[in-house]
Amino acid sequence: MSQDKKKLLIVEDDAGLQKQLRWSLDAYEVLTASDRESALAQLRRHEPAVITMDLGLPPDPDGATEGLALLQQILALAPETKVIVLTGNQDHANAVQAIAMGAYDFHQKPVDPAVLNLIVERAFYLHGLQQENRWLQMNRVESPLGGIITRDPGMLKVCRNVEKVAPSSATVMLLGNSGTGKEVLARSLHQLSPRSSKRFMAINCAAIPENLLESELFGYEKGAFTGAVKQTLGKIELASGGTFFLDEVGDLPMALQAKLLRFLQERVVERIGGRAEIPVDVRVVCATHQNLKEMVTAGRFREDLYYRLSEIVIMIPSLHERIGDAALLAHHFKNKFCSQEGRSSLNFSEDALSRIESYAWPGNVREMENSIKRAVIMADGPQITAEDLGLAASSEPDEPLNLRQVRDEAGHKALIKALARVDGNAVKAAELLGISRPTLYDLMNKYGIK
Repeated sequence: MSQDKKKLLIVEDDAGLQKQLRWSLDAYEVLTASDRESALAQLRRHEPAVITMDLGLPPDPDGATEGLALLQQILALAPETKVIVLTGNQDHANAVQAIAMGAYDFHQKPVDPAVLNLIVERAFYLHGLQQENRWLQMNRVESPLGGIITRDPGMLKVCRNVEKVAPSSATVMLLGNSGTGKEVLARSLHQLSPRSSKRFMAINCAAIPENLLESELFGYEKGAFTGAVKQTLGKIELASGGTFFLDEVGDLPMALQAKLLRFLQERVVERIGGRAEIPVDVRVVCATHQNLKEMVTAGRFREDLYYRLSEIVIMIPSLHERIGDAALLAHHFKNKFCSQEGRSSLNFSEDALSRIESYAWPGNVREMENSIKRAVIMADGPQITAEDLGLAASSEPDEPLNLRQVRDEAGHKALIKALARVDGNAVKAAELLGISRPTLYDLMNKYGIK
């Protein structure tokens, strides 16, 4: 069987008709099943994009109960699968019911091979388009910056600020809690700058022992200390022409703060054990989760260095402050890890989505990623439940009320949350909000949501 052929599952208990269908659909890798159990086994093993099925299956070959039950299970296990129902002329009501349940199309017996081939071909084409759209959404969701997935107005403003600042040479300070994506934004600043063809060098001040940090930053000459057997360039010097990212700058020791300040003022470095001043042209971006102003007041961070580093300050909101982004990111990570772990498409149960939206996420996006990965691996059935997430239940804080303004803001938040919860599906969002699709589109235009 050719590896290039698309997989098609035929569910038919009539051996003669099964053989006829296999022959007429030989353009595909045809899999067959004659009852519900074998059909589900083939679905789990091969994950076919398209299935043709007879509703009359044993033990109810003259009725439709077994076929409709199978259809329901198929759509629960693999919602994107296109199911084509084959029915007799007298089974029109059952065919309509199957379409209402989520079947892609139906074709009446006796089978016309040419018509059935056309229906199957269209089903594969639509499935391919939806898969392509899913990957596009997974890699680029409403955000102007690569790697940032958001529909929150505050986070979108952060992205726009990064775009504005990137072409300049200004030193940028990124402030936000751990796990909010500071390094992702730092890399975006580099990629959008004129220095994008040069190096992006990052160093985490909290992860390197104090006695090694100076040599990591500034480098050293041969013989500068025991073990210095050759000249070694520091990270600042290696980043010359590009961008140097100083993460967790609040953990920088006081002695090194003075040396870093001199570099920022003079744009020269001296290697340990060296006497030459080496000019370095580099764009500096720093980040921390600490309150540097409080550290300055307490005497733990130099005030002059603070002002040198904070020419432009960008505040990154925590995940719990980002409207609708918790559910949006959950869908993104679910799709990502289902693909990585070889799991068939999973859905979130209602209690899981409620838990995701109400949880405070103290670890922010990093915690979210870990939680969803765990849930994808641990989920037993076709749905991820609240228990699979391993999150403690929490309640959302009360929001202040302010008449007309709050009503407008509440409508905006509800719209963003609804779109996030249904992974951007406009039809489902309209149903969730209890409005028509034209009304939904009007509201999306009003609030500038694409």
